[in-house]
Amino acid sequence: MPGGGEVGAAQVRALALALPGVVERDHHGLPSFRVRGRILATLPGPQQLRVMVPEPEIRALAAERPDCCRELRWGGRLACLVVDLRRAEPQLVQELLSDAWAARAPRSSPPEPTGGPPSG
Repeated sequence: MPGGGEVGAAQVRALALALPGVVERDHHGLPSFRVRGRILATLPGPQQLRVMVPEPEIRALAAERPDCCRELRWGGRLACLVVDLRRAEPQLVQELLSDAWAARAPRSSPPEPTGGPPSG
């Protein structure tokens, strides 16, 4: 959906913190969202999101959505996808945060409790 809506920092924060185990912490003066200590995204400004999705996804989205996504290299490596929140749709931001969470959350983490009685 190129050319979509605008996503605000408050909406990014709500989407990120809705993911299991995600907390907000300072990262060199910027808000960062982490799961088990691993950064999945940062908000360097009110109109920009840096999201740590896998390299193939960074490359694909930078090519498919140059209107709102670009690659960021740090220390000579492809580090993250930079998202222009003025041009990104909420659905895209939600999917990116979920993908970053999946890449950063430990594979062995137990499922979230459902609130029902234990089966057995």
